Amino acid sequence: MKSTFNICFYAKKDKQKANGAYPLFARITVDGVASRFNTKLDVLPSIWDGKMCKATGRTAEASRINRMLDDINASLNTIYHEMQRRDNYVTAEKVKNEFLGHSESHETILTLFQKHNDDVKQLVGISKTIATYRKYEVTRRHLAEFIQSKYNVSDISIKEISPMFITDFELYLRTACKCGYNTTAKFMQFFKRIIIIARNNGILVNDPFASYKIRLEKVDRGYLTEDEIKIILKKKMVSERLEHVRDLFIFACFTGLAYIDVAGLTQDNIRKSFDGNLWIMTKRQKTNTDVNVPLLDIPKMILKKYKGKLPNGKILPIISNQKLNAYLKEIADVCGIKKNLTFHLARHTFATTTTLSKGVPIETVSKMLGHTNIETTQIYARITNSKIGSDMQGLDKKFVGIEKIYKEVAM
Repeated sequence: MKSTFNICFYAKKDKQKANGAYPLFARITVDGVASRFNTKLDVLPSIWDGKMCKATGRTAEASRINRMLDDINASLNTIYHEMQRRDNYVTAEKVKNEFLGHSESHETILTLFQKHNDDVKQLVGISKTIATYRKYEVTRRHLAEFIQSKYNVSDISIKEISPMFITDFELYLRTACKCGYNTTAKFMQFFKRIIIIARNNGILVNDPFASYKIRLEKVDRGYLTEDEIKIILKKKMVSERLEHVRDLFIFACFTGLAYIDVAGLTQDNIRKSFDGNLWIMTKRQKTNTDVNVPLLDIPKMILKKYKGKLPNGKILPIISNQKLNAYLKEIADVCGIKKNLTFHLARHTFATTTTLSKGVPIETVSKMLGHTNIETTQIYARITNSKIGSDMQGLDKKFVGIEKIYKEVAM
């Protein structure tokens, strides 16, 4: 941030010492606000020029004093310009404290963010996913661009993070980055994680997020109906590529697995369980929670179709998630389905059409999806009209006695 900066030296005449010398003080002024400190230098009034703020004459003492004052002046200027580059704002008190060695260490937000991201990267494949690492990296990039745009500096001290900084960053994400409401909220969650680390390590005392609430809007994520699933199954695909994509999508519709978990499946994950039937037994990469799903007939047939035909121990014809979603758009077009067909839509379809609408309890669905919180399952799943109709069918017969009473009163 731009500010005015001035340094001057003066003799403190009300503190005259026994030898007649005055102590020399430095006055730093930033934006009209001053801060003073003792330079630990003394000067005789006979050689001090108050207007020039320096010792006069060619004596060795005058030269020594002026040389020391020049060194102090140069150091203060260096501290001020470095603080301007580094911090959100500069004060005379901060410049003085740093010169005197009273300032605390200046951990910067982007440096801490990068250290955190480097740690996450090392945990990819152990307790973190590559997707999580990439999200943190994108958040850091947006934060760096915001700091450069707002303050015209490359980084700022963590101690400069304020509630206003947080709301300004949110506004930047919504406007300059054109992020949606929930996307912005996710970025703010990742940023808050770095602030929590700073507080846990004693770098930051106050919580700038204390009055800032992160809320996600409920979104209708969509799902396929049973009729739409049948359309996809019946459609003759024009290429082997689309046939593979169709099989992967349908497999997920009947198992509820996310892309990363389908991609990681091997024959070792297909096991006979206590009931003598084949189950998928794996762990969700995202949360490391156990996932156990009984295999229905359709996913069994898909697995049988590819058994022994794929390299590297794969049991399904996996391609990248990006290509998969692009090809699903083609399938939606040829099948006349107007919904935004993505691989993750299969997971919502499993929760809604394959299980809940068929009477499977939500607690069971939540367990099969590998959710750690049943509220997450409630976001994925919807109670369809056909399920409501089925559940309410025959309910009238249970109120026959009450209906008779009403008829008698009404008549």
